[in-house]
Amino acid sequence: MSEIDWANLSFGYMKTDYNVRCYYHNGKWGEIEVCSEETIPLHMAATSLHYGQEAFEGLKARHCPDGKTRIFRLEENAARLQSTCRGIMMPELPTELFREMTLRVVKLNERFIPPYESGASLYIRPLLIGTTAQVGVHPAEDYLFLIFVTPVGPYFKGGFACNNYVITRAYDRSAPLGTGIYKVGGNYAASLRANHEAHEAGYACEFYLDAKEKKYIDECGAANFFGIKDNTYITPKSTSILPSITNKSLMQLAEDLGMKVERRPIPEEELGTFEEAGACGTAAVISPISEIDDPEAGKKYVFSHDGKPGPWSTKLYEKLVAIQYGLEPDVHGWNTILE
Repeated sequence: MSEIDWANLSFGYMKTDYNVRCYYHNGKWGEIEVCSEETIPLHMAATSLHYGQEAFEGLKARHCPDGKTRIFRLEENAARLQSTCRGIMMPELPTELFREMTLRVVKLNERFIPPYESGASLYIRPLLIGTTAQVGVHPAEDYLFLIFVTPVGPYFKGGFACNNYVITRAYDRSAPLGTGIYKVGGNYAASLRANHEAHEAGYACEFYLDAKEKKYIDECGAANFFGIKDNTYITPKSTSILPSITNKSLMQLAEDLGMKVERRPIPEEELGTFEEAGACGTAAVISPISEIDDPEAGKKYVFSHDGKPGPWSTKLYEKLVAIQYGLEPDVHGWNTILE
């Protein structure tokens, strides 16, 4: 794969050799199929196209210094997909099937896993869609689950570097009792306009307040938020926030490092008391926040005066990445090693 410039990969799609697929029909999952086609046969009346019966996940495989390939917390991704399935009335994919398909698609595309020195990784995208042709708002009877992979670089240019955010009140990412806790495409469609406007105004990403009262911190674009003060890792608790597997891991690591952890509603004015702040997710791991602007209220919350990540954000980032790359003991059993 000498033709790929591993060190300068963007976060985007690149064709790889194979994807894996499994169909749900007559109330059961079929056999795993290996496919080299990039397209899928889909009826124009499929429920996924008309009624949003669609869910996806995101996880990564990494080449490690010891020569092994590690996949981070795939069982957690399987569990979150199952939660989404329950939420939007799709058949749950068994964890063992999710695991088998993930391992197989990574193995089939092993030559696309970037070398350790590049800092890049192999992004794994599971996708579940309703395929039944129907007009009428009902769950489908037939489904397609597939996984494709693509090598990716950092989600934000510069990788682990500070970014600026802007609070938006003009848009809501998700309703308080809507689909915000599920990883469905509609949530991301709802964020496109706000994200575009944030970029146009010179910010890395948009920042949402809660949809009900516009008083509490919700999500940073497509990532969870955390703030740090008084040796405490604090992250929002809400009925509209996607449960980030990265955030869950960081909460555990914060405890391991002797920090207190609080998951609770965070009023906007508390932003001014945080020593550090960050956004976290599979794509970026941690994106430290330099500042959050609130133009409507005429406020600016600054977390980094020198443009550098804070000490706790740095420590948490380095520890999580070290575990993902097998450089530190995996005491919680988070990694799956590809045989």
